[in-house]
Amino acid sequence: MIEKKHKNIATSRQCELLGLARSSLYYKAKDENPENLLLKRLLDEEYTRRPFYGVRRMSWHLKKHGHGVGEKRTRRLLRDMGLMAVYPKRGLSKPCKYHRVYPYLLRNVKATRPDQVWAADITYIRLSKGFVYLVAIIDLFSRKVLSWRISNTLDAGFCVDALKEALLKGRPEIFNTDQGSQFTSREFTGILEAAGIRISMDGRGRAFDNIFVERLWRSVKYEEVYLKDYADPVEARGELRRYFRFYNEERPHQALQYRTPAEVYFAGQSAGIREGSAASRTVAGTPVALRAPSVPATVGLRHSHNAAPFWS
Repeated sequence: MIEKKHKNIATSRQCELLGLARSSLYYKAKDENPENLLLKRLLDEEYTRRPFYGVRRMSWHLKKHGHGVGEKRTRRLLRDMGLMAVYPKRGLSKPCKYHRVYPYLLRNVKATRPDQVWAADITYIRLSKGFVYLVAIIDLFSRKVLSWRISNTLDAGFCVDALKEALLKGRPEIFNTDQGSQFTSREFTGILEAAGIRISMDGRGRAFDNIFVERLWRSVKYEEVYLKDYADPVEARGELRRYFRFYNEERPHQALQYRTPAEVYFAGQSAGIREGSAASRTVAGTPVALRAPSVPATVGLRHSHNAAPFWS
């Protein structure tokens, strides 16, 4: 937009007209420190295995692997990746104080049909030199990934794009997220309200309410991301597109009686499933409880290699 060798308009005047600081013309973004990238890889892998680890245990984990990293640096790296220990505590999510927060609507609710409850969440995806953020929207009854997007920033734009794509495929009765600023933004909630969708947000002490999306992240990382080394966002986007197609259309889920999410989702839609109907019991077995019976039991199931998690 700015022509540094313009004959009639000086560079400073061009910056003034565009409302830009002249110093921004000479700024060149620096690549992430290689050591920080290594530490972030270790933190990301450990967080996927043990999301209940806080800053102190993560610092201990890095020291165990020969990296003398203090808690202050560990905390900063975790914040850069958007990671926070999963356990009930105050301020689990950081909403914008100017955004409206909606009540939690899934207490004692069971998903018995497709498009009853959708959920969304954001996670960190590593690259060989850097990282991106991934948002996904899933149908909780069928586990089908309805849409997803990646971005190198945590603004609301890529979440809004994913929401618009998902709404082309269906319309849920309830849409559940955490209280992150991306999901409480007026642009995001405005689309849901205009579509007549009830908005639900996890509140205090409900750290495990988004457990189904967290389980998706675990599958994505162990079955795809950790097996590869994406060079850049373009490669990451292409490989994730391939994986999500596999996840939806080929990968059987134990909780779905070894059917694929796409099979269950489209079978439910075509049958016009209603709550409590016989069809809802034959499409995918028992209804999906949207909250684990207790936090300790959830943690134990999630990290046991012998147990069969009910949300897998």
